[in-house]
Amino acid sequence: MTGARLDAEVRDLLHRALHGYRDNPRVTELLRHQLARYDQPLRVAVVGGWRSGKSTLLNALMGEEVAPVDGSAFTWYEDGPQPDATGYSTSHPPQRLAVLRSGTGMRVDLTGWRAGELRDIVVRWPARSLRQVTLLDTPAIGAADEQAADPVLARVRREADALLYLTRDARGADLRILGATREGVVGQAAPVHTIMVLSRVDESGGGRVDALLGARQLARRALRDPHVDALCVAVVPCSGLLGLAGRVLGETEFAALAALARVPRAELEPYLLSAERFARGEPPAGLDAATRGALLERLGVVGIRLATTLVRTGCDNRVALATELVRRSGLGELRESLNRLFVDRRHVLKARSALTAVEALLRDEPGPATGDLLAVLEQLLAGAHEFAESRLLAALRDGRLGFDAELAAEARRLVGGDGDEPAARLGIAPDATLAWLWETAAEARWRWREHAEDPGLALLQRRGAQVVARSCEGLLADLAAAHAR
Repeated sequence: MTGARLDAEVRDLLHRALHGYRDNPRVTELLRHQLARYDQPLRVAVVGGWRSGKSTLLNALMGEEVAPVDGSAFTWYEDGPQPDATGYSTSHPPQRLAVLRSGTGMRVDLTGWRAGELRDIVVRWPARSLRQVTLLDTPAIGAADEQAADPVLARVRREADALLYLTRDARGADLRILGATREGVVGQAAPVHTIMVLSRVDESGGGRVDALLGARQLARRALRDPHVDALCVAVVPCSGLLGLAGRVLGETEFAALAALARVPRAELEPYLLSAERFARGEPPAGLDAATRGALLERLGVVGIRLATTLVRTGCDNRVALATELVRRSGLGELRESLNRLFVDRRHVLKARSALTAVEALLRDEPGPATGDLLAVLEQLLAGAHEFAESRLLAALRDGRLGFDAELAAEARRLVGGDGDEPAARLGIAPDATLAWLWETAAEARWRWREHAEDPGLALLQRRGAQVVARSCEGLLADLAAAHAR
């Protein structure tokens, strides 16, 4: 099933549901909302517990410093021609909020609003990163033993197409939370829609220059856990604080860090044992209290320790230090994963959201049309090849199919694990001609059909090969359609 066909099938189901529930105004409003959502940018929610670093990571992804606005509201960040914000509450009509500009971003002025009074805040910001994705900053989720009734998690499940779930250690409580996002027929059959982010890795690494390396090892171990693998499409370590610092680092901040780096290490270290010592002790390198406070806000004491080490070891200008902070933060890997696993496969995730909504309506609002609609839903799930590709990608990641490394890598690429464009799937140059794409896809289809019929392979391997062969057939169909145009 090509992306266009999956879209058509899901839209047809939504229209059938609209007809079946035409006498139920509440349900028809919800279904029209789902149809409208289908054509909107992908919604990615940043989810995590208290002080998990959600807002900081979100700012790092945007490359702009948009100050947190209200910890109890859902804050939506959308692309727009100019900075703008609107507040929504249950007791007042929507109101435009004042936006205060700063040198590195903006702040939304909530003067006159009580804490918790706003339900949603929509921030429009001219950022290239928001053209295909709407980012959603959520309130902190509750305690692990309350997740079944957690209103934040329940709303995230309704509103978001994909999740960035922030955690420090990927332990049992996190898995129970994520398990709740995969309930229902669609949740089990549709692709996993979560990237787990091991956040604040700068702190867990104690400020060492190899902190990210250790966090990457932890991420690989986490993904080898079958319980984690079943719930996340990837595990990525990332420090939002370091990533944001690298993206907005100014010359004044670099000059202060360079001054600290010139202080002998033995003399500087006592000041970097805690944030309080750095802020209130004797000013090292002659930095006044305001400058030290600004550095703490930008980098934290662990980030200051890392940045001064980097300056001493060769990052002797602002651009070099900023680049190295971003690299060591893991932000590049996270952005790549978000683009490859979410943005490139957004039509699949949009379909998942729509089908989840339809399933919930059929469960909560049974009616005369429910039986027929449920049958269509189950048939669509069984025939959606994109969903089969996603299940195969999960099996390839944990190695349970038993393909050798070369075969597994080719299978992963052909089913979209390295990108959804034809050239990315076929592993050839992006500017390849249509004839070259066709020839490469035809050869791949022939090879994988042979694998699918090879009696020497295990049953699971042959079934996996069938999925890959069908992906090749879908590529050929898309290329034929492109040639016809």
